[in-house]
Amino acid sequence: MRLSEALLTLILVLGASVLYAHELFIKFDSYFLEPGSGIRVPILNGTFTLSENSVTADRVADIAIAGPRETLHLGTEGWDASRDTTYLTVQIGTPGTYVLGVSTNSRLIELDAETFNAYLEGEGIPDVLDVRQKTGKLDHDAVERYSKHVKAVYQAGETRTGGWDRALGFPAELVPMANPYELVIGDELAFRCLVHGKPVANQLVIAGGEHEGKAIEEREARTDEDGVVRFVVDHPGKWYVKFIHMTASEEEQVDYESNWATISFEVR
Repeated sequence: MRLSEALLTLILVLGASVLYAHELFIKFDSYFLEPGSGIRVPILNGTFTLSENSVTADRVADIAIAGPRETLHLGTEGWDASRDTTYLTVQIGTPGTYVLGVSTNSRLIELDAETFNAYLEGEGIPDVLDVRQKTGKLDHDAVERYSKHVKAVYQAGETRTGGWDRALGFPAELVPMANPYELVIGDELAFRCLVHGKPVANQLVIAGGEHEGKAIEEREARTDEDGVVRFVVDHPGKWYVKFIHMTASEEEQVDYESNWATISFEVR
């Protein structure tokens, strides 16, 4: 490949990443909280370190908190999208382990073929890119219907409880198979990947995070036949796990449907 072609490919990949890499993360300043307190929770629309724009309340399909005893579904009264970072005001409950989740309504986006292919490559959706190549569709533009579903596991006080393993019923979500707040560095943490409530096999999943202002290097793994993926938690810090599940759409005017899922937590 000539230098000019290589530079063009790099520009396309980076361009698609800037255009489309608006992942959604719930990122607490600290995931260890005082029971009974009220806090404003940052929701980042961009990357795990930078929110490029906010999410307006009309895009919110569900806000849920799963705790030791029950799952509560909230309205958008505490939703603030007046800045680049969205904030959600929530009341921290009694001591225990909790999951906060937000699910968005779907939206449509149309991308030209080159941008869409670069986006698939850059965002970790190689299976769809492979199918497009094998079926001779790399030069086809794409209309995609997408929605995002985000969760965070947080700890109120010192008492570890159940609730962290409760699915919220989102179109896509990651469900931890052990309490993240019972981990020690070097432990393996497993997650079940659900799409429309069913485990998804062979799904590419990415984990990463940050510690003291430095990135925790991303690593990839695929789910097994039961939809379970495993990562070794080898650093303290704020962690995220994420996947994008994309399939061909059955709608006449839509080519692909994708559901984006993230979950975050903290390890001391």
